[in-house]
Amino acid sequence: MQTKPAKQSGPYKRGHVALERALSKLGLASRTEAQRLVRDGAVTVNDHVVTDPLAAVVPERDAIVVAGRRAGKPRWRTIAFYKPRGTVTTRRDPQGRKTVFDVLGPAADGLIAVGRLDLATAGLLLLTTDTQLAERLTNPENAVVRRYAVTVRGEVRDEDCLALERGIGELSAARVVVRKRSRRETHLLVDLTEGRNREIRRLFAAIGAEVTRLLRVAYGPIELGTLQPGEWRDVTAEEFSDRRWAAPARRP
Repeated sequence: MQTKPAKQSGPYKRGHVALERALSKLGLASRTEAQRLVRDGAVTVNDHVVTDPLAAVVPERDAIVVAGRRAGKPRWRTIAFYKPRGTVTTRRDPQGRKTVFDVLGPAADGLIAVGRLDLATAGLLLLTTDTQLAERLTNPENAVVRRYAVTVRGEVRDEDCLALERGIGELSAARVVVRKRSRRETHLLVDLTEGRNREIRRLFAAIGAEVTRLLRVAYGPIELGTLQPGEWRDVTAEEFSDRRWAAPARRP
């Protein structure tokens, strides 16, 4: 069996992901384990040994074998899950915290999480068997809207909302709408089109406001709806065909 030269290592073409990420997302190994297995020559792609963990692969198309075990190509399946606060979006947590996969149990077999929600954030998390769909949803170039219901301590003024939309440093919101406000707290809907780490908390911190509750209520065309913490529902491919959820034009 020949050793295959690494493909493009990034930025990746549409539909391609790093081999180490594919192994992790397919549940064959953790990211660290995947790196070791690939470097040790224990992974083949289309009958060629690949030793670069960053080699580009298309999991839905390529035949990937790890230590003699072939990665299955599961049927298309996507679910909408209400991630409870206090759970982490990872398959295994070295600190022993409860993960979303612990909550879902067998319902998550073969699924990968589309992006992440941090420990203190609850709400809509999409999981899918389709790595290309996951890439399209998370790629910042596609400007897929993530909508959050946000509660902030104190009063957020209209000029503060404009500042958040126009951008503060490298951060900005696509849209900010005040639902209710008082001197004690303000309730808002905030749209983002990038998945930066703790972006909403950092945005409001920049205007001197503390986020006390954060709930993702929509991701692209998929809404949280009536789901309760820990509940999930199947999503159909047709639900992703409606493009009216594209990001709105920003205010000048």
